[in-house]
Amino acid sequence: MRRRATQAQWIAAGTIVHSTAMAGRARAGRRVRRRGGTGVLQVRRYTADDCDDTIAIFLAAIREVASRDYSPAEIEAWAKVEDRAAWAERRSSRPTFVAEHAGRVIGFSDLEPDGHLDMMFVHPANQGIGVASLLLETVEEEARKQGIGRIFTEASLTARPFFERRGFSVIARQSVEKRGQRLTNFRMEKFL
Repeated sequence: MRRRATQAQWIAAGTIVHSTAMAGRARAGRRVRRRGGTGVLQVRRYTADDCDDTIAIFLAAIREVASRDYSPAEIEAWAKVEDRAAWAERRSSRPTFVAEHAGRVIGFSDLEPDGHLDMMFVHPANQGIGVASLLLETVEEEARKQGIGRIFTEASLTARPFFERRGFSVIARQSVEKRGQRLTNFRMEKFL
Protein backbone atom coordinates (compact mmCIF):
# COMPACT_ATOMS: atom_id res chain seq x y z
CA MET A 1 0.00 0.00 0.00
CA ARG A 2 1.26 3.44 -0.94
CA ARG A 3 1.94 5.74 2.03
CA ARG A 4 0.28 9.16 1.87
CA ALA A 5 2.13 12.24 3.07
CA THR A 6 0.32 15.27 4.41
CA GLN A 7 0.88 18.74 3.02
CA ALA A 8 2.81 19.64 6.21
CA GLN A 9 5.14 16.66 5.68
CA TRP A 10 5.79 17.75 2.08
CA ILE A 11 6.70 21.23 3.20
CA ALA A 12 8.86 19.95 6.09
CA ALA A 13 10.77 17.72 3.62
CA GLY A 14 12.03 20.81 1.76
CA THR A 15 13.08 21.10 -1.85
CA ILE A 16 14.56 18.04 -3.49
CA VAL A 17 17.90 18.70 -5.18
CA HIS A 18 18.08 16.69 -8.36
CA SER A 19 19.39 16.45 -11.88
CA THR A 20 16.95 16.65 -14.77
CA ALA A 21 18.75 14.23 -17.10
CA MET A 22 16.10 12.15 -18.86
CA ALA A 23 16.18 8.40 -18.41
CA GLY A 24 13.25 7.87 -20.79
CA ARG A 25 10.57 9.63 -22.86
CA ALA A 26 7.06 10.08 -21.52
CA ARG A 27 4.54 7.54 -22.77
CA ALA A 28 1.00 6.99 -21.60
CA GLY A 29 0.65 4.06 -19.25
CA ARG A 30 4.41 3.76 -18.66
CA ARG A 31 6.47 5.21 -15.85
CA VAL A 32 8.94 7.86 -16.87
CA ARG A 33 11.90 8.50 -14.62
CA ARG A 34 14.40 11.22 -14.05
CA ARG A 35 17.27 10.28 -11.82
CA GLY A 36 18.49 12.76 -9.26
CA GLY A 37 20.77 13.03 -6.29
CA THR A 38 17.99 12.22 -3.84
CA GLY A 39 15.80 9.90 -5.84
CA VAL A 40 13.72 9.40 -8.94
CA LEU A 41 10.84 11.44 -10.31
CA GLN A 42 8.18 9.23 -11.86
CA VAL A 43 5.13 10.12 -13.93
CA ARG A 44 2.16 7.79 -14.05
CA ARG A 45 -1.55 7.93 -14.75
CA TYR A 46 -3.85 9.43 -12.15
CA THR A 47 -5.94 7.01 -10.07
CA ALA A 48 -8.88 7.72 -7.78
CA ASP A 49 -6.53 7.39 -4.80
CA ASP A 50 -4.74 10.54 -5.99
CA CYS A 51 -7.73 12.85 -5.55
CA ASP A 52 -6.82 14.34 -2.17
CA ASP A 53 -3.15 14.73 -3.11
CA THR A 54 -3.99 16.64 -6.29
CA ILE A 55 -6.37 18.92 -4.38
CA ALA A 56 -3.68 19.63 -1.76
CA ILE A 57 -1.12 20.40 -4.50
CA PHE A 58 -3.55 22.69 -6.34
CA LEU A 59 -4.35 24.68 -3.18
CA ALA A 60 -0.74 24.87 -1.93
CA ALA A 61 0.66 25.92 -5.32
CA ILE A 62 -1.83 28.77 -5.60
CA ARG A 63 -1.52 29.92 -1.98
CA GLU A 64 2.26 29.67 -1.75
CA VAL A 65 3.57 30.22 -5.29
CA ALA A 66 0.97 32.13 -7.32
CA SER A 67 0.48 34.44 -4.34
CA ARG A 68 3.66 36.21 -5.51
CA ASP A 69 1.77 37.45 -8.58
CA TYR A 70 -1.83 37.79 -7.37
CA SER A 71 -3.48 39.74 -4.56
CA PRO A 72 -4.74 38.03 -1.39
CA ALA A 73 -8.34 38.54 -2.57
CA GLU A 74 -7.56 36.93 -5.94
CA ILE A 75 -5.84 33.99 -4.23
CA GLU A 76 -8.79 33.51 -1.88
CA ALA A 77 -11.18 33.44 -4.85
CA TRP A 78 -9.01 31.05 -6.89
CA ALA A 79 -7.79 28.60 -4.23
CA LYS A 80 -11.00 26.68 -3.60
CA VAL A 81 -12.26 23.19 -4.34
CA GLU A 82 -15.90 23.18 -3.34
CA ASP A 83 -16.87 19.76 -4.68
CA ARG A 84 -14.40 16.92 -4.18
CA ALA A 85 -16.52 14.51 -6.25
CA ALA A 86 -16.62 16.92 -9.20
CA TRP A 87 -12.84 17.37 -8.93
CA ALA A 88 -12.32 13.60 -8.96
CA GLU A 89 -14.64 13.21 -11.96
CA ARG A 90 -12.74 15.87 -13.94
CA ARG A 91 -9.39 14.23 -13.23
CA SER A 92 -10.75 10.80 -14.21
CA SER A 93 -12.52 12.02 -17.36
CA ARG A 94 -9.33 12.76 -19.31
CA PRO A 95 -5.72 11.68 -19.36
CA THR A 96 -4.35 13.04 -16.08
CA PHE A 97 -0.80 12.42 -14.99
CA VAL A 98 0.81 12.64 -11.57
CA ALA A 99 4.47 13.09 -10.75
CA GLU A 100 5.80 11.16 -7.76
CA HIS A 101 8.97 11.29 -5.74
CA ALA A 102 9.71 8.80 -2.97
CA GLY A 103 6.13 7.53 -3.11
CA ARG A 104 4.56 10.99 -2.74
CA VAL A 105 2.50 12.76 -5.40
CA ILE A 106 4.21 16.13 -5.95
CA GLY A 107 2.60 17.43 -9.16
CA PHE A 108 -0.09 16.77 -11.75
CA SER A 109 -1.28 17.78 -15.20
CA ASP A 110 -3.97 16.79 -17.68
CA LEU A 111 -4.96 16.90 -21.35
CA GLU A 112 -8.46 17.32 -22.76
CA PRO A 113 -9.41 15.69 -26.10
CA ASP A 114 -9.16 19.01 -28.00
CA GLY A 115 -5.58 19.65 -26.83
CA HIS A 116 -6.47 21.84 -23.87
CA LEU A 117 -4.02 21.53 -21.00
CA ASP A 118 -6.41 22.51 -18.22
CA MET A 119 -4.22 22.08 -15.14
CA MET A 120 -0.56 21.82 -14.28
CA PHE A 121 0.45 22.28 -10.66
CA VAL A 122 3.54 21.33 -8.67
CA HIS A 123 3.76 21.36 -4.89
CA PRO A 124 5.71 24.41 -3.62
CA ALA A 125 8.31 22.22 -1.87
CA ASN A 126 9.15 20.64 -5.23
CA GLN A 127 9.35 23.68 -7.52
CA GLY A 128 12.36 24.12 -9.78
CA ILE A 129 13.53 20.50 -9.99
CA GLY A 130 11.98 19.56 -13.33
CA VAL A 131 8.58 18.25 -12.22
CA ALA A 132 6.55 20.57 -14.48
CA SER A 133 8.92 19.93 -17.40
CA LEU A 134 8.51 16.18 -17.01
CA LEU A 135 4.73 16.53 -16.76
CA LEU A 136 4.64 18.72 -19.88
CA GLU A 137 6.78 16.22 -21.82
CA THR A 138 4.29 13.53 -20.79
CA VAL A 139 1.31 15.64 -21.90
CA GLU A 140 2.98 16.41 -25.23
CA GLU A 141 3.71 12.72 -25.84
CA GLU A 142 0.08 11.87 -25.04
CA ALA A 143 -1.09 14.58 -27.46
CA ARG A 144 1.08 13.17 -30.24
CA LYS A 145 -0.22 9.68 -29.51
CA GLN A 146 -3.79 10.98 -29.86
CA GLY A 147 -2.98 12.86 -33.08
CA ILE A 148 -3.35 16.28 -31.44
CA GLY A 149 -1.12 18.81 -33.19
CA ARG A 150 -1.71 21.80 -30.89
CA ILE A 151 -1.75 22.15 -27.11
CA PHE A 152 -3.28 25.25 -25.58
CA THR A 153 -3.70 26.52 -22.04
CA GLU A 154 -4.64 29.50 -19.92
CA ALA A 155 -1.42 30.24 -18.06
CA SER A 156 -1.32 32.31 -14.90
CA LEU A 157 1.05 35.24 -14.49
CA THR A 158 3.20 32.80 -12.51
CA ALA A 159 3.19 30.01 -15.12
CA ARG A 160 3.58 32.14 -18.27
CA PRO A 161 7.43 32.19 -18.21
CA PHE A 162 7.56 28.39 -17.81
CA PHE A 163 5.33 27.84 -20.85
CA GLU A 164 7.20 30.43 -22.94
CA ARG A 165 10.53 28.68 -22.22
CA ARG A 166 8.95 25.48 -23.51
CA GLY A 167 7.82 26.86 -26.85
CA PHE A 168 4.34 28.21 -26.09
CA SER A 169 3.28 31.53 -27.59
CA VAL A 170 0.88 34.03 -26.05
CA ILE A 171 -2.33 34.35 -28.05
CA ALA A 172 -3.97 36.90 -25.77
CA ARG A 173 -3.87 38.39 -22.31
CA GLN A 174 -7.23 38.03 -20.63
CA SER A 175 -9.08 38.83 -17.44
CA VAL A 176 -11.22 36.02 -16.05
CA GLU A 177 -13.77 36.16 -13.25
CA LYS A 178 -13.42 33.84 -10.26
CA ARG A 179 -15.88 34.24 -7.39
CA GLY A 180 -16.15 38.00 -7.83
CA GLN A 181 -12.46 38.67 -8.53
CA ARG A 182 -10.82 39.44 -11.89
CA LEU A 183 -7.63 37.43 -12.48
CA THR A 184 -5.19 38.02 -15.32
CA ASN A 185 -4.02 35.03 -17.32
CA PHE A 186 -2.75 34.28 -20.81
CA ARG A 187 -4.18 32.11 -23.56
CA MET A 188 -1.14 30.28 -24.91
CA GLU A 189 -0.50 27.59 -27.51
CA LYS A 190 2.18 25.33 -28.83
CA PHE A 191 2.17 23.42 -32.11
CA LEU A 192 3.71 19.98 -31.86
